[in-house]
Amino acid sequence: MKRHALITGGGSGIGLACAHRLKADGVHVTIAGRTKSRLKQSGFAYVFMDVTDKDSVDNACAKAAKQNGQIDIFVANAGAAKAAPSLRTSLELWNDMIAVNMTGAFLCAQAVLPSMKKQGFGRFIVVASTAAMKAYPYTMAYGAAKHGVLGMVRSLALELAKTGVTCNAVCPGFTDTDIVQNAVKNIIEKTGRSEAEALSAFIKDNPMNRLITPDEVAHTVAYLCGAGAASVNGQALLIDGGEVFS
Repeated sequence: MKRHALITGGGSGIGLACAHRLKADGVHVTIAGRTKSRLKQSGFAYVFMDVTDKDSVDNACAKAAKQNGQIDIFVANAGAAKAAPSLRTSLELWNDMIAVNMTGAFLCAQAVLPSMKKQGFGRFIVVASTAAMKAYPYTMAYGAAKHGVLGMVRSLALELAKTGVTCNAVCPGFTDTDIVQNAVKNIIEKTGRSEAEALSAFIKDNPMNRLITPDEVAHTVAYLCGAGAASVNGQALLIDGGEVFS
């Protein structure tokens, strides 16, 4: 039976890489996001979704299931990262980071897990971050959200362990996506550093001294969707070159 995967933040970066990888494995893929041009250019079936809005999440999941069949695999990839010193973190920034990175995954879980549980099969995967496993300076709100979403995944995993549904997180280090590339540009503009100097801020803690690639994350997501990972549950799979434990 051909499985159906819905991937949030699927129009670019890690989400789009996951879409291509799962398609190569024979999975029917629907992507979700807020940017129409990216969704259309992807070549995948798509639905519009704002993960911070419950009605938007519920409606998009229902539409995807109606158009392309029961959602068997859900990749909660949508996220955002903003930095600020902890004592100058505004309530607005805090709320934004919690809403996108943690509440968004919660709303998606509420929308899709009941039907997965009912059918006796499901894979719910959150794209978290090494920030769920360690602290970084100037990322208090983002780190709190990523630590929180990992706690959510582990609670779900225990509650659903006997239903045929697994819940896991993948935790990449700094990855070669628009978020990092835009951050590098901002550093260059604000400090006058070279591109290599700006990039070094993101790769210095990775023992491999490079960015993670979106395809590397996608391969790990694909593994969690496969039969060989049926007993992998409640885990945080690090894709970081050894950064967290170095």
